[in-house]
Amino acid sequence: MGKKVVTFGEVMLRLSTPGYLRFSQASQLNSTFGGGEANVAVSLANYGVPVDFITRMPENDVAQACVMDLKKYGVGTDKIIYGGERLGIYFLETGAVSRGSKVVYDRAHSAISEVKKGMVNWDEVFEGAGWFHWTGITPAISQGAADVCLEAIHKANEKGITVSCDLNYRKNLWRYGKTAGEVMPELVAGTDIILGNEEDAEKVLGIKPEGVDVTGGHVEGAAYGSVSRQIMKQYPRCKKVITTLRGSVNANHNSWAGVLWDGKKLYESQQYQITHIVDRVGGGDSFMGGLIYGLLTFSDDQKALDFAVAASCLKHTIYGDYNQVSVEEVEKLMGGDASGRVAR
Repeated sequence: MGKKVVTFGEVMLRLSTPGYLRFSQASQLNSTFGGGEANVAVSLANYGVPVDFITRMPENDVAQACVMDLKKYGVGTDKIIYGGERLGIYFLETGAVSRGSKVVYDRAHSAISEVKKGMVNWDEVFEGAGWFHWTGITPAISQGAADVCLEAIHKANEKGITVSCDLNYRKNLWRYGKTAGEVMPELVAGTDIILGNEEDAEKVLGIKPEGVDVTGGHVEGAAYGSVSRQIMKQYPRCKKVITTLRGSVNANHNSWAGVLWDGKKLYESQQYQITHIVDRVGGGDSFMGGLIYGLLTFSDDQKALDFAVAASCLKHTIYGDYNQVSVEEVEKLMGGDASGRVAR
């Protein structure tokens, strides 16, 4: 499967209430691991793509359990650096019907938030790599994390490695004195493939879609042509802009689709109705994992987009952050088989 993919960011311990219990009702929490870039790495490993995940972790048993978990899925962990006091944690309460899900972060002073330039040997990390993926979550953690992310992008640009980004705006994370609008543009300038949604483009890059109402449950793909054109104009390095289109009927029922703009043509996927969501956390990451696989594997943007949308549609049926599906399962759904029948 060619050159390896490298992803960089924070992986956390995820503690979630069982079923649909509220925090105040739960007497126990289920523990798993997750984080934007780690989730993308697991997706790619599932599809047979060689992938390394880079982060900074403390040297303790919880971090070790996380590394073992990533290894279990086939993610390369030998370039992870160690130091700092703690692994970040996030708490998840899963919503139902008209009650939305809630996330509470406990990640201040995590090992990666104290990362500094020069700690990661990017020359070594990028040996044999053809693709680098980052998200807007990492530069939101701390100035140090933003600096190291920029360092990685510059090194990848120097080496001719494709750079992709999920803009991933998280208002609760930007706490260290700078806004996304101040930090992100310099990072996005070195990026070739940009994924986002209507809020990301506006909050991170100050670009607004024209004539779109996202609250009504139905999102019109064609309206995103204007956003994509503005992004490419502002960031000439960018070759493709992809937008995920989530229409929220309620916490359990979303419509899901995507569009891809290659500078000339707007590709649109079919729209899926996800009527019984098991876990929507990691939905965007599973889309990105599917998209990277699709762009590396098919010479067809439409097929890459369709693969990404189908992959992330399936993710909504899987508990935890990681999308644990195979290429065959995604292609079956792409081919129109959404029956969910028992495979015997």
